[in-house]
Amino acid sequence: MPIGVIINGLSVAVGGFLGAKFGKIISQDLKEKLNLVFGLCSMTIGISSIILIENLPPVILSLILGTIAGSLLRIGTRIERAGAGLSNLFSGHERSETGNNNALMVTAIVLFCASGTGIFGTIVSGMSGDHSILIAKSVLDLFTAMIFACSLGLSVSAIAIPQTIFFLLLFFSAKLIYPLTTPSMINDFKACGGIILLATGFRITKIRDFPIADMIPSMILVWFTSYAWTAWIVPMLIR
Repeated sequence: MPIGVIINGLSVAVGGFLGAKFGKIISQDLKEKLNLVFGLCSMTIGISSIILIENLPPVILSLILGTIAGSLLRIGTRIERAGAGLSNLFSGHERSETGNNNALMVTAIVLFCASGTGIFGTIVSGMSGDHSILIAKSVLDLFTAMIFACSLGLSVSAIAIPQTIFFLLLFFSAKLIYPLTTPSMINDFKACGGIILLATGFRITKIRDFPIADMIPSMILVWFTSYAWTAWIVPMLIR
């Protein structure tokens, strides 16, 4: 039973609804302070994952090649268009205002749907039934969705739909994925996701606008580069 996936989806939907309905009560000063805290939380989760890294070269290679692939596939642009469509559909903002919120929508979609914590937590949940990682993520997502919805409206709640679908696919395919992995591959995957979460934190706090969406393919490539490094490269280096 995908309990963790369901709880995580509901946290985004409920948080988005509460933020859209009662966001005016929250002062702009508090919103800005909470955004800084959420960015800090994202960085903290990212750092806690990065320290698990076992093979630095394949992770770095995956980030570089994954970002190149994401840029060529224009993943960021595609997500931005989808985000703009959601904003227009649910919030009814003017075109100029929606345009100003596109970057924020991209950040929200990536944070809720494509974080290393969410993907790894879903895989662990599907294999072992341990939902603790997703439940912890849900607590953060509830309040994060509220703050995002203050600016983006009910479009934030709509993100719960693709998020739940994506996580359910991962959940039910976990039995096929997990047996093919090694502890080293899992740790490198978490580290790669942690780096992206760290970049997400920088983006939320408006320190640096990293191309988070274009970095997503890195979390797929790292499985292969980590395996290739430990299975083929390392044995050649120690001869």
